Amino acid sequence: MNDQIADVIRRYVSLLAAGSADDLLELFAEHATVEDPVGSDVRTGRAEIREFFSTLEAMDRQTELVLLRVVGNEAAFSFTITFKVGDTTMRLQPIDTMTFDRDGKITSVRSYFAPTDLAEAFSLPE
Repeated sequence: MNDQIADVIRRYVSLLAAGSADDLLELFAEHATVEDPVGSDVRTGRAEIREFFSTLEAMDRQTELVLLRVVGNEAAFSFTITFKVGDTTMRLQPIDTMTFDRDGKITSVRSYFAPTDLAEAFSLPE
């Protein structure tokens, strides 16, 4: 199961860069939750999660998985996402935790970062 979970996380990070909200939604269990960032409203169920991820679709963005640890049906990982807001390129490196069901579907996501963790980047990597 550890390899399956690691593969799902790699796909998740990849889809954050190049996928649609529907592509990302395929990774989630029916009644999954997303708390992004921790302390914000928890989005519950596929409709709310789809709405949350749909905000990424219009952005020029890139991601890179930095660190990944899987134990049982849980994982913690860090990744970098670089994206444009208007003419400004921004970078964020959150630490996320996830839980998974027996089918390898994501049941919860918690993303740890603060507004002060958002940094201006010089440019998107080519």
